[in-house]
Amino acid sequence: MTSPENIARFISASFRSVWSLELLLLLKRQPGFHSRDELIGYLRGSELVVAQALDSLVACGLAVIDEAGQASYLPASADLALLVDGTEDLYARKPDFVRRLIVAGSAPGLNAFAEAFRLRKD
Repeated sequence: MTSPENIARFISASFRSVWSLELLLLLKRQPGFHSRDELIGYLRGSELVVAQALDSLVACGLAVIDEAGQASYLPASADLALLVDGTEDLYARKPDFVRRLIVAGSAPGLNAFAEAFRLRKD
């Protein structure tokens, strides 16, 4: 079983946006290859958002694109598949927490700046 800490690190490191996560989960839940137009329709997102999310998933080893340009969920290893399963479960139970992990991972400088102004009890 993958630890919660490993899942949190995976989420922070792998997804630049919630769109990427939503696209991954869509591909996972609907096996087979899907065209970019299908994915745009499913997600109701722009062509740019879907293209960037798909490119990111391919770079992370979570999806593949065939010769026809169609995408499918295909993790590069069993460990990645377990992390995706854990991410899916965590997202279903704690969506706001997962969204915060994604935002924190995509803007670490902004979070450090905001943390400097956080009020603390000494």
